[in-house]
Amino acid sequence: MNPYQDPTRAVDERVEDLLARMTPEEKAGQLFHSMLMMNPDGTPVTDTDGSMLPFATPELVEDRRLTHFNLLGTHGAREMALWHNAVQEMAAGTRLGIPVTLSTDPWHAFTDNVGASFNAGAFSAWPEALGLAAIGDPELVFRFADTVRREYLSVGFRTALHPQIDLASEPRWSRQSGTFGSDAKLTGELVRAYVRGLQGDRLGTESVAAMVKHFPGGGPQKDGEDPHFPHGKEQVYPGGLRELHLEPFKAAIAAGCAQMMPYYGQPVGTDWEEVGFGFNRGVVTGLLREELGFTGIVCTDWGLLTDAVIFGETHEARAWGVEHLSVAERAAKALDAGVDQFGGEQCPEVIVELMASGRIPEARIDDSVRRLLREKFLLGLFDERRYVDPDEAAETVGRADFKAAGAAAQRRSLTVLTDGPLPLTGRPRLYVENVDPAVAAAYGEIVADPAGADLAVLRLRTPFEERPNLFESFFHSGSLAFPDEELARILGLLAAVPTVVCVNLERPAVLPEIAERAAALIADYGASDEALLDVAFGRARAEGRLPFELPRSMAAVAASRPDVPNDTADPVFPYGHGLSPRTGTPTA
Repeated sequence: MNPYQDPTRAVDERVEDLLARMTPEEKAGQLFHSMLMMNPDGTPVTDTDGSMLPFATPELVEDRRLTHFNLLGTHGAREMALWHNAVQEMAAGTRLGIPVTLSTDPWHAFTDNVGASFNAGAFSAWPEALGLAAIGDPELVFRFADTVRREYLSVGFRTALHPQIDLASEPRWSRQSGTFGSDAKLTGELVRAYVRGLQGDRLGTESVAAMVKHFPGGGPQKDGEDPHFPHGKEQVYPGGLRELHLEPFKAAIAAGCAQMMPYYGQPVGTDWEEVGFGFNRGVVTGLLREELGFTGIVCTDWGLLTDAVIFGETHEARAWGVEHLSVAERAAKALDAGVDQFGGEQCPEVIVELMASGRIPEARIDDSVRRLLREKFLLGLFDERRYVDPDEAAETVGRADFKAAGAAAQRRSLTVLTDGPLPLTGRPRLYVENVDPAVAAAYGEIVADPAGADLAVLRLRTPFEERPNLFESFFHSGSLAFPDEELARILGLLAAVPTVVCVNLERPAVLPEIAERAAALIADYGASDEALLDVAFGRARAEGRLPFELPRSMAAVAASRPDVPNDTADPVFPYGHGLSPRTGTPTA
């Protein structure tokens, strides 16, 4: 047994022993956190058509020597556990047997965006982070994160590519549903609870490492466009509130978060170099490491080095500000900036060449590899936590008490903006749109025509503009106002029958006419039809308060400053608005 394989030895001793045995190729492989897919039966993908991933699992693990991956796609618990064990077995067969660390984007809510999150699937379903912010209860966020930890551990996920603690300061930005809203103080309180729920008091064998994102705050996007795409690369601070966006990250660091992800954004008009944050030494080393004292792993956001094919469409590398550099030059600049790992990339040969040429000293690579290996040892991946039990995974994921807690949180998060006739009583004749009639039938008599209804229940989503390519279509951007034709149809229904309207707020919708004419208006951030109707009929209590203001017009949005939260003139509803209607007798 080599010293690094001996669980009785100190972690730092094991790290140094293993590091000394590694070739440049093996070291380089650690610096990449790439993507994997799995077959439906839980077996690894051994070939690929290149439409999503350029390499199959054996090539990445055995040939390119990568040991950090995030899983794409929605799968069953048992199958994920079987897949995890198969990938670990593949890694165990390599020369040094370095275990794989598996990560995932958020699972436990309702958004399905292949570039950011997945719907809950087999996992317990909770409101989006915005909904947790609407409740504003750190203890609930701790219980949520602890549930996530237990479900993740059972299938083998050891790094969470969350929480996302950017401030929702630009109303049009597509990523707001993953944030805790617009208030820096509340976000700081909730991220402390979140990190504690995932990691515990310190990183150990029962922890899931938290990769907090997106440093130094991805909210202030020019025109609300997202820097996944070249037209959204600029990040601006016309209100001078750069420091405000740092406050939640200071809280995350104080809580001991294990990892940090810089965003794609290219700061414009500041004293920072005008290059994407992953290439920005003043931000990663100067601010994050030296000023704020972060000592953990820094992993870039996905796809900074190379162009990629996504859904059959080519997307350029998000090398904002350094587009003119070669792949090797981009990698060197990011390493010089202080990053440890490249997300969504798989080109270790580039790092090997940088070491061979002397452009990047091997000692610099050792610094990052040392951090990455140390976390694997702390998580127990070399020892008792290498494999998981598929039976236990099937029992743990979506456990009844986890689902019940998520369902209760959904109800609490609902935000009553106007209450009118709430709570509803009796069994009215109901006309429903975007509500499951089979669910609604438990609350009233379902009718097919609003003319025959006593009441209508209408669920809506925040408007967005269609975008031309398939990947960008998942990122809902642009106007927050309902198109004229759709608004006319909605107002026609509201004029025909008293209507309870529920709007899913993935972004701050512009809805003054709907707010004025709806019998009652409720906001949700991911909630089932049962949750909505329970609140409407007084069987559950809504506690939510708006996590951002709702603007009165797109003109007000355009005139607001991207870095200033809640900055639109005369909002329809201000930040923190929410009513607490009377409730009837809760059902058993």
